[in-house]
Amino acid sequence: MGNYDDIINLPHHVSARHPQMSALDRAAQFSPFAALTGHEAVIAETARLTEVKAELDETRKETLNAVLQFLSEHIAAAPEIAVTYFVPDARKEGGAYLQITGAAKKLDDTAHKLVMQDGTVIPIDDIYEIECASPDSYSAR
Repeated sequence: MGNYDDIINLPHHVSARHPQMSALDRAAQFSPFAALTGHEAVIAETARLTEVKAELDETRKETLNAVLQFLSEHIAAAPEIAVTYFVPDARKEGGAYLQITGAAKKLDDTAHKLVMQDGTVIPIDDIYEIECASPDSYSAR
């Protein structure tokens, strides 16, 4: 004979005074306690990958310079271009490469920036590739 043999087969008690708790509320009692608030965000930030900025070789630099020269000569015509450029990450080392397509508005040689028609400002030193949709088919690849 065991310790609980006398009560093991009795029916489950249901209180007449207190309503039964829903399964959702019961489950919430056993959910993990977040003792370290923000810990998951830090883990996610650490796991987020960034790219390293590529170093341009001399051939690519010459091609980019030729396309930039073409743009400076034809900027009044607002040529349609596709620019791939590096954007440094604000929180960690590295960044990401973005591509924008649109009309070039201004090429500022003193500030070393390319301004697009939509207002996007791209530092010339961060440009990786420029493709011009022009009759001359200039392309920096």
